[in-house]
Amino acid sequence: MHEQQKTSPEEQHQEGVVQRGDRVMGFSHERTAHHFLLYSDGGAIEVEANDAQDTASRDAIRSHLGHIVTLFAAGDFSAPMLIHAQNPPGTEEMKRLRETIRYKLENTERGARIRITTKNVEAVHAVHKFLRFQIADHLTGDSTEITKAP
Repeated sequence: MHEQQKTSPEEQHQEGVVQRGDRVMGFSHERTAHHFLLYSDGGAIEVEANDAQDTASRDAIRSHLGHIVTLFAAGDFSAPMLIHAQNPPGTEEMKRLRETIRYKLENTERGARIRITTKNVEAVHAVHKFLRFQIADHLTGDSTEITKAP
């Protein structure tokens, strides 16, 4: 008899984030890399295909992030809720302060980036809370330190 290997609640949560994320985003976590960067004026969400020849992932990333820019600008954070099975920290403030936050889509060679900028101090803190949560929940290994805006 083989004992089933038990997974911890953290591992189960991570598996759920990956499975729900692949479904909501329309591309594979395994074939792409996510990065969340904190800047003094907000931050960035970057997603790129691991393989430069993987144009299907690149195009899906661009499409998804384009959709996210529209949703976030309208104060709609339902996509992160669907992926993480919880309301990410910072989203309530980002929704309330949406008129002070700008979301700009920038295509990259292998995908795209959402540049998030604001001059509102409370909104900057909310964006940082949101991005730090993403770093932790997606296990990206990105720095949680705030750097100078590029």
